[in-house]
Amino acid sequence: MVRKGLIAATLSAMLVVAPAGAQQAQDTGAPAVELPADNNVLFWTVPQRDLAFRLFDSVSPAAPVSPGVAPMPLNAGTPLGGDAAALDAYFADQRLAGLIVLQDGAVRYERYGLGFNAEGRWTSFSVAKSFTSTLVGAAIRDGHIASLSDPVTRYIPELVGSGYDGVTVAQLLAMSSGVRWNEDYTDPNSDVALFNMQQPEGGLDPVTAYMRRLPRAHEPGTRWNYNTGETNLIGVLVERATGRSLNDYLAEKVWQTVGMEAEATWILNAGGQEISGCCLQMRLRDYARFGQFVLNDGVTANGQRIVPEGWFAAAGTKQAEIGRSGFGYGYQWWTYDDGTFAAQGIFGQGIFIDPARKLVIVGVGNWPTATDQRRAMMRIGFYRAVQAHVDAERAGRTP
Repeated sequence: MVRKGLIAATLSAMLVVAPAGAQQAQDTGAPAVELPADNNVLFWTVPQRDLAFRLFDSVSPAAPVSPGVAPMPLNAGTPLGGDAAALDAYFADQRLAGLIVLQDGAVRYERYGLGFNAEGRWTSFSVAKSFTSTLVGAAIRDGHIASLSDPVTRYIPELVGSGYDGVTVAQLLAMSSGVRWNEDYTDPNSDVALFNMQQPEGGLDPVTAYMRRLPRAHEPGTRWNYNTGETNLIGVLVERATGRSLNDYLAEKVWQTVGMEAEATWILNAGGQEISGCCLQMRLRDYARFGQFVLNDGVTANGQRIVPEGWFAAAGTKQAEIGRSGFGYGYQWWTYDDGTFAAQGIFGQGIFIDPARKLVIVGVGNWPTATDQRRAMMRIGFYRAVQAHVDAERAGRTP
């Protein structure tokens, strides 16, 4: 008889102590009648998001990211097992559209919800930041970017005389530029909201036009501040350095070389450039393939290196203190002090990387609100439960 597993036991405990009403907005996942008429995703209804998050490139203009001809195989591994009811409750509570767990490159768990399936594309939100960071690594490997110590103004000279004077590429990646920015998703007058409405201005792309107006609040490298605008600025930097569009460079360096299964899309801003801090659409299994590529230190299945050796070890290590014990921020990755790291996006998107256990966990979905501390902690609890399960297996114990 199979005992109730560590994963299920942990999830059961977390769900029991969840506050009343914690499983709100558990609708059937049925699509809304119509797609939203505007791009203000922070104020769409839950049913609108259930539909639009799998059709995001129908709501906004997007550029294709073309795959190659030979997808990276994802073979079936030993199922994780556990109490199905507890896993069902976790899946529903997180409002997941897809969840996949890889270990040693094999699929140990895969599930879909909210009307989504394996052939669909789900949007990434800020998970895209970690893909953009990877393109910086590729550009360094290709010789387009000389060093992380280079000033940002070397690649975007229009920033000379702005708050970005003296800011390095590394500081931009770690969100420690010292430039003022407000990332409040509930405030329609915050930078993160106003930035999305910026148009090209004076011959400049909308990203540079907005960001160069921002004042300096702190000395570069002394203070971390979460800043989606800066990830978009990283995208401009990569485009300037490589002379390539982001979708084209991502296709060459990841989609075709690593072996993604299907075409992805990348939403464009008002200037026709990819929104590098957001909005890649791809299949769940291609999110997982990217995670496996990260675990392999940026080396493809045929041995081709895409980023410098040790790039992901540095990117996934704390480069900035964020004011929370046990957590930090790397180069567009959230870091944990146990050596694991994650890409995260609003409404519950995430890729968790555990190099020691050769583990990748991907979840995409639609939380009732853009950020949700309780659900975020539940997700970390799920990661820890899977880790404990793997550790028990390795020790020869029954999970």
